[in-house]
This record gives sequence, structure tokens and C-alpha cells, in this order.
Amino acid sequence: MAEYKLLLPSMGEGVMEATIITWLFNEGDTVKEDDSVVEIATDKVDSDVPTPVSGKIVKILKQKDEVAKVGEAIAILEIEGEGGNTASEEAKTEAPATTPDAETLKTIEEPLQTVAASNVEFSGDLYLSPLVKSIAQQEKISETELKSIKGSGLEGRITKEDILAYVANRGKQPAPKAAPAQSASTPQPAVSAPAATIPVSAGDEIIPMDRMRKIIAENMVKAKQIAPHVTSFIETDVTNVVKWRNKNKAIFEKREGEKLTFMPIFVKAVVKAIQDFPMINVSVNGENIIKKKNINIGMATALPDGNLIVPVIKNADQLSLSGLAKAINDLAYRARNKKLRPEDTQGATYTISNVGSFGNLMGTPIIPQPQVAILAIGAIVKKPAVLETKDGDVIAIRNLMFMSHSYDHRVVDGSLGGMMLKHVHDYLENWDLNTEI
Repeated sequence: MAEYKLLLPSMGEGVMEATIITWLFNEGDTVKEDDSVVEIATDKVDSDVPTPVSGKIVKILKQKDEVAKVGEAIAILEIEGEGGNTASEEAKTEAPATTPDAETLKTIEEPLQTVAASNVEFSGDLYLSPLVKSIAQQEKISETELKSIKGSGLEGRITKEDILAYVANRGKQPAPKAAPAQSASTPQPAVSAPAATIPVSAGDEIIPMDRMRKIIAENMVKAKQIAPHVTSFIETDVTNVVKWRNKNKAIFEKREGEKLTFMPIFVKAVVKAIQDFPMINVSVNGENIIKKKNINIGMATALPDGNLIVPVIKNADQLSLSGLAKAINDLAYRARNKKLRPEDTQGATYTISNVGSFGNLMGTPIIPQPQVAILAIGAIVKKPAVLETKDGDVIAIRNLMFMSHSYDHRVVDGSLGGMMLKHVHDYLENWDLNTEI
């Protein structure tokens, strides 16, 4: 018999660590190859970790709510044979030469073994993973210092390696210059008032936010603080879209074994409009605008527990209607069953939120950072509408739908945001009933 170390696998670019949610097996249990043995959570998504070997769990190294880094052993299995993990397997996440030396790492990391999730609270301007927060608490690093660290992670986030390197060189940094004294005539920055204490009455129930709700709250506050939001509205006649779907949904389900929803049609119209107005497919980095080559559509999805996640249809401009339908169904299913991979929620360049699925006519969605626009699609409702015909105006029953387009006024003016929305409207109103699926 031999020991095998079950390592936390790589979970996509920028994901350096994960929190243990729950173990699906106990010490002493026997597991088979590819069995999911533990549920983990990152700042992006919840997922399962399968075991690549069969064996018996003899030791669980990371308990519930503890943080593990990518490549770190989280359990030990007893397996048949003479060899466990190879040296190359355990060295996959070896730190680069620019990270602190082994003694520095040991000095910092050993106390962290006894540090639970950090109680330090930072502003919504700064995202920190639980492990980075713990290191900041242990080393008494202020938020001002943290903001001076250049992050190497996704979207400039501070990784464990970044903060350890900062700690190793902390004593060598020059002291920050004192800010010049301000005269009485110098305008003073506005100071936020402290949050009011909310009274709790008898019978009120206090429900602590779960991990995902905290992340959503932080991201929404950050998005509103960064981007000045403007929203445009339009009402669209989607009668042709409804007729086309009614004609093709049974054919598609029989052929593919999957449902044909309205979402692939909406995505197709949005992609075409983005191709017409590529400056809506951008991000802002300081004073620079990054024009994205790929069109990756985020799809806001409500989860059974009431939380929200946004899986991403990668390279949506390269997919046919049938391909979009399959991709959307797959992402929606895996989102609702906690089977998304971290990379499934990364890289969106534009997002669609279908508020109509809840019976809402319209909404004013918040732009997910670092995108600069988001489209909300309302419920499709039958209404009397005026139609222009060669014989004059007539009133007819039509399928109408509101769309609302929120955009970042730093880089998207009303003309661009409004014209892009009008093009989505035109593509849907003029949908070809002979479109092939």
C-alpha cells in the first residue's frame, strides 16, 4: 500500500486558492477514481474536486471553512501499489524565483495555520481573498499599504505571492512622504457617514449573509462606485421571434434532445449589434480603453438558493443558433447544479440579464466590472399595437417586449449606448421567419 496526496487542482487563470465547503466522504471511507470527494468555493464559483485515484481516505488535511492554495495537499489517500504522487506532481505550483525565500515563507505561513477567516473588513474598492486577508491581518498591513501593492492576479487582484513578496521587502521600502498640509481654502474630500445602526425588533430574524451573497454585495457596490450608470429603454415587437420559435422548438427538441428558449435569439441579436458597434465591447483601465477582440457574452443566471451567477458564452460570435442554444442550456444546467468550473464565469465582455423570466417588464441592471454595458430583457407581453400597412394604420395584437440598456458613461455616451440598443431592437423586430436552426 502507498500514500497518495490529493492536491487542490488548478481552477483557471487568477484563481490561487479555494475555501473548503464540505467533505462528501469521511476519514476511513473508500472512494473510487473520479468520485467527487469535496466541495470547494472560490471567489468565482462553487465546484467539486474529484479524486484521480481509487483508495481509502486516511487523513483530511483541510477542514470545513479552511483555505487551501492551488497545488496544496487537502487529503491523504491509501492506494494500491508502491508509489504515491510523483515529485513533478507535487512541484507543479512551485513558487517562481521572484517570491520570498523559504525562511520568509515559513515565518509568515506557520502562524496562518491557526488563523481562521479574517475579521478585517476592507472597503468595496479592494478585493481580497480570504488567505490574503489573513496574511494582511497577521502582518498588520493597512488598507493603504495594500492599495500600493501591484496585483498580478486576475483583474489586478493581489495574490498570495504578491503579498508575501511585499512582506519580504517591507522593511526595504522607503517611508511614504507625508501629505502636504492643506490650507483652510483647500477643498476637503467628502467623508462618508458611518452606517446607521439598524434597530432589531422582537420577532425579527437575523440571517447572516452566505459567502456568495457577500461577494455579490461587494461586487455590486464596487460596480456602482466605479461606473456612472446611464440607462436607455426601448419597446420591441418580437412577434416574428415568437412565431419562429413556436415553429421550430419541437423540431429542435426532437433533433437535439434540448429545449429551444428565446435566449439564443437574444444573444445572436446582441452579438450582431456589438459587431456594428465594437466600442461597446471594451473595458476601462485607468485612462486607457481596452477594445476586446473576443465577444464573450455573460448570462445572468438565478440560482435555486436565490443567489446570482454569470456564466459566460465564450466566442459567441463564432456560434450558430444551434450552438448558442446548446451552450446556453449547458451553462444554465451546470450553474443551477453547482457544476460550473471557475473558467466558466471568467472573461465576459458584455452581459445579458433576462428579467422577463420573473415576469418583470423592465429593469435597470448594474454593469459588471470590468465591462461597460449590460442589457436587461423584459417579459414578452401581448398588447394592441398600431401597425403601418400600405392600406393605412391598423391596430393588431402583437408580442411586445421592453429592453433596457445600462452603460458606463465614462466611455459610452448616449448616442453609442442608444444606437447599439436600437440595432438589437431592429434585428429582433425584423427576425427572418425562414432562419435555419
